[in-house]
Amino acid sequence: MLNEDLKDRIREAYNAIVESKSLTPRWGQRQMIAEIANTLSRIPPPGENHSDLPAVCVIEAGTGTGKTIAYAVAAITMARALGKRLVVATATIALQEQFVNKDLPDIRQSSGMDFTFALAKGRRRYVCLSKLDRMMADSQGESSLIPLYPDGFGAPLLAEALPTYDAMLDALGRGEWDGDRDNWPDSIGEQVWFGVTTDHSQCSGRRCPNISQCSFFHARDELQNADIIVTNHDLVLADLALGGGAILSPPEESIYVFDEGHHLPDKALSHFASFCRLHTTIVWLQDSAKSLAHSAPALVAIDGVQKLLQTLPAEMEQTVAALHVAEQTVAALFEEAEFDDRRDEQQLRLEHGLVPATLIPVAAELVGQFQKLSSVLSRLETMLEEALDDDFAGLDKSEIDTWHINVGGMLGRVDAALTLWLEYAVSGEGELPPKARWITQMNNAGQSGFELRCSPVLAAEILQDCLWSKAAGVIVTSATITALNSFDRFKLHSGAPSDANYKAVASPFNYANATFIVPAMDCDPGDAQAHTEALIERFPHILDQNEGSLVLFSSRRQMQDVYQGVSGEFSGRILMQGDYSKQEILRRHKEAIDGGRGSVIFGLASFAEGVDLPGDYCRHVVIAKIPFAVPDSPLEAALAEWVEAQGRNAFMEISVPDAALRLVQASGRLLRTEQDSGRVTLMDRRILTRRYGRDILDSLPPFTRELG
Repeated sequence: MLNEDLKDRIREAYNAIVESKSLTPRWGQRQMIAEIANTLSRIPPPGENHSDLPAVCVIEAGTGTGKTIAYAVAAITMARALGKRLVVATATIALQEQFVNKDLPDIRQSSGMDFTFALAKGRRRYVCLSKLDRMMADSQGESSLIPLYPDGFGAPLLAEALPTYDAMLDALGRGEWDGDRDNWPDSIGEQVWFGVTTDHSQCSGRRCPNISQCSFFHARDELQNADIIVTNHDLVLADLALGGGAILSPPEESIYVFDEGHHLPDKALSHFASFCRLHTTIVWLQDSAKSLAHSAPALVAIDGVQKLLQTLPAEMEQTVAALHVAEQTVAALFEEAEFDDRRDEQQLRLEHGLVPATLIPVAAELVGQFQKLSSVLSRLETMLEEALDDDFAGLDKSEIDTWHINVGGMLGRVDAALTLWLEYAVSGEGELPPKARWITQMNNAGQSGFELRCSPVLAAEILQDCLWSKAAGVIVTSATITALNSFDRFKLHSGAPSDANYKAVASPFNYANATFIVPAMDCDPGDAQAHTEALIERFPHILDQNEGSLVLFSSRRQMQDVYQGVSGEFSGRILMQGDYSKQEILRRHKEAIDGGRGSVIFGLASFAEGVDLPGDYCRHVVIAKIPFAVPDSPLEAALAEWVEAQGRNAFMEISVPDAALRLVQASGRLLRTEQDSGRVTLMDRRILTRRYGRDILDSLPPFTRELG
């Protein structure tokens, strides 16, 4: 497939961009372009048999490679030649909007390539006109919409939300707003926004009375003719979970590019995990039963609905009774376990993912109850959908739509609970790999309750079933994918095919301009108190108060203790995570540096990735210790337990590669442009004294080293 004509088109587009933007051609970009083009050439033309080799490539492209131009030039050209849709997925909405608003228009203008593109977001990013209308209609009284997750987002106080809702309707009517939350000129509180947006379960789709004005469907219709769809990882996974083609193009007709692709396995795990909060589910069922009783007169004209409405309260009552039994059973499990009394929330991880014998029959009973509820609600939803297509004398379509929203929301939550209880109605024996199952005793505002969770420990099987085996082609790229100079960690967690193409492209940055320092210390983080005291003693000498610094901690407690110990000496120049939002910390930090003052950021893991502080904004990155995973993470513990059960070394196979990857990400905060320089200081001598340390050290970029 990769004939000379295609090679020439790719080469011409790249050269045009380089010339138009006065860029220096980068060897790493050319390597990426060649790797992607060669990989996608494995896709057979329409009508031909599938290739024996997967059209999948995983590329680690060091910071500064210019990977956006590289994958765009190669993938756009190949996708159009193959008649496939290109789906570019980023990890965040911010990156997604930068790609749509800046990168793609720039590439199209400078390359000479002709293509169209559209932005795809989930329903939750758009206002739901049906909900907005109902909120406005209910402004004089009690809302007719049933809160779907009152434990998460309750119905907003209409008196407070009404001015915003009124402004939304006015802006929509004037054509000054497209219904996209990200395009609303002011910030919108989560509770206010949640009251007027919807999800797949509550949406009546093309039957909705407001379909002709629906912001989500207008945006979705624009996707149909676009050569490139830009979205995020979550929406791609949501579409693939529905079989593909529900929101985006079908996977067999799509070439996917996952930018920041090291997030893909964790995103998949999160997407396919399940949970159920016992107490709040009980309260929600009780409230829903009361609301359904009130709805009966309004829907009596719809044939068959009244009979279903009469059965639901009793079914809900029986489900509530079964949930009370589950509460008692879980409480007994907690009485038998030993916990740390200093923690607000106690967590019971089920070893090897095995469900206690006393809980299995309780879960099986709840499976039966939630299946009954799901069946009745599903039939009721169908009747309401059909009623939206028909005319009933004296029946308001908006009333039907309101109850379709309510019933759809109930069905979605019931099915989510059913998914969880199916995971607890089995013993868990024989699962390979085992699933992680854990129960948390929550204590919110003095009200305790239990939350049950279940998650796969690896995304390999999930992604094999819905992505690798179905997509026409997949490109995964990020600045950090390898761990310990190997793709093995990514293969383990993602299930990416072993015969895919794997390539590590070096950064063009001159790492000799930066120094990696491990100072002499007489303790290491194994002694937490001594290590914290050493940081407090050394930071005033290590950190230059007149420059921009970023200090990264693995423990919130240690960060706070060190802050308390040194803040007096730094005269208010430390900005600590938790005191302000992340955006506000970065704004204040840059403002201080721009004003000729020094500034130090104290941050946790979220500051070790995706933070861009070029030049003087960051001349020194201090890493308190090698960032090993938090030891009480249920997922990490379950995966380690499974590896150990096979006679393997979980620390060396899981913990060390994970820590090496995080350390590379953290040290990557220093050099953000080719002109940057500075130093990275690791306050952890284990990198020199432990046998795993040398492997981690050798996986870091080629900094100049000062090892005390």
